[in-house]
Amino acid sequence: MGITPLDIHNKEFTRAFRGYDEDEVNEFLDQVIKDFEKVIREKKALEERVNEKEEKLGHFSNIEETLNRSILVAQETADEVKNNANKESKLIIKEAEKNADRIVNDALAKSRQVSMEIEELKKQAKVFRTRLKMLVEAQLDIIENEDWEDLFELDSEEDEEMQLESNYHNQTSSYQTHSNSES
Repeated sequence: MGITPLDIHNKEFTRAFRGYDEDEVNEFLDQVIKDFEKVIREKKALEERVNEKEEKLGHFSNIEETLNRSILVAQETADEVKNNANKESKLIIKEAEKNADRIVNDALAKSRQVSMEIEELKKQAKVFRTRLKMLVEAQLDIIENEDWEDLFELDSEEDEEMQLESNYHNQTSSYQTHSNSES
């Protein structure tokens, strides 16, 4: 380290003939000591301020670094969330398209099935109509057949025969009843 105020104060000069005025040199040295002490105090105060400012600067540098890291992490997280959202939306769209295709295909298949069933029902209705028509026509033919007239005539003859037979039985029974009562 350099000269201290104490070094200046304790400095002894050798005496020489026709040298400087001792009082004047001592006054000057006293002034130099005071100024030097002032400079040292100012230097020390400035060093303390510099240290304090460096500490604050270090603190703020740490905060800045932490904030920068936080910003980077936040940006990376935002990018990741955005990418995940994009992927998820694409998957949702793809799934929705698959579901839509499946629904459309199912609807088309059902539509075809219903159309085929309608056609089958139409065929069955035509067959039924044709059979019903044939049945009705056959029944009409039976009703319009002349055999009915013969049947009615046969019924009349059978009725007469039955009537005669009934009368005969009645008479026979009455004769027997009458004969039994006489005996």
